[in-house]
Amino acid sequence: MKIILDAMGGDNAPQAPVMGAVNAAKDFGAQINLVGRGAEILKVLRDNGIQDLPDGITITDAEEVVDMHDDPANVIRKKKNSSMVVGLRMLSEGQGDAFISAGSTGALLSGATLIVKRVKGIRRAAMGPCMPNKAGGKTIFLDCGANVECTPEFLLQFGIIGSLYAKKSMGIPNPKVGLLNNGTEDSKGTPLHKEAYALLTNAAQQGLLNFVGNVEARDVPLGTVDVVVCDGFSGNVLLKSIEGTAMFMGSLMKHKIFKRNIFSKIGYLLCKKGVDEVMGMLDYRTIGGTQFLGIKKPVIKAHGSSDALAFRNAVKQAMDAAQNDISVELEAHLASLKVSADD
Repeated sequence: MKIILDAMGGDNAPQAPVMGAVNAAKDFGAQINLVGRGAEILKVLRDNGIQDLPDGITITDAEEVVDMHDDPANVIRKKKNSSMVVGLRMLSEGQGDAFISAGSTGALLSGATLIVKRVKGIRRAAMGPCMPNKAGGKTIFLDCGANVECTPEFLLQFGIIGSLYAKKSMGIPNPKVGLLNNGTEDSKGTPLHKEAYALLTNAAQQGLLNFVGNVEARDVPLGTVDVVVCDGFSGNVLLKSIEGTAMFMGSLMKHKIFKRNIFSKIGYLLCKKGVDEVMGMLDYRTIGGTQFLGIKKPVIKAHGSSDALAFRNAVKQAMDAAQNDISVELEAHLASLKVSADD
């Protein structure tokens, strides 16, 4: 498995991506191509006591770096020799099985769309992060930031993409798909939601997904559905609200309960392992990143502040995504939907 990694993307580059790659190569047996300024990559290795390239690690030199302030629409044209653009081009040309970057989300999405290309029939690629739920499984959100403004057709495709991803990558035989709304009744929501509801219902009747109706935000962490369909704005707000609530509750437990007195501190020591496991489930570093679903080959967006652990886990996520690629099945589903609509 060959993974291409943008060594210059993210707040902690190149230290974090380089050492994350070294750890991933050792732990998972991945072949990782670090794309970026070769001299800086080698310096990181030397600073960490590594004089020679570790097994599984190669370097492709790219002198330019995509800045967070760069216009995403112009990155491909103006920074052709950047680590992000070079890495995406390598993926498109078959020199790797997946690409990872912690750089600009907009630039990465634009580059993935224009260089790697979307699956045939897909109107917009979507960000599909997964989060643990109360039911003991995981819930995938589509979209969570790539498409702020959506059409009903976009939301329909997000449902189909999410359903296939949940089946193949999460092992859920018949994933339940819900449309994020302000009520569960089919009459709720804006015209966008009502039209999307009708399209998703029709797709369910064709057997393309298991649409169970509208779902409210409070029910999402409970595992009411496996796939949440939403526009990028609503999905991002929901995701960040859940993350913020988890951080708040963790801090509240630590300072208001476990540090109250000597007895509560002893209690904390007794249950620390369990508390750490729960908080770890919601730690972005454990997950690794978010895949752009609907792109022909796996492109993983790592968190901008990713450390070495996050990049290590992003490599594992990229390996799994390449192994469980859904592009062929997705194209077939979309073709079936089009044939049905034309009848």
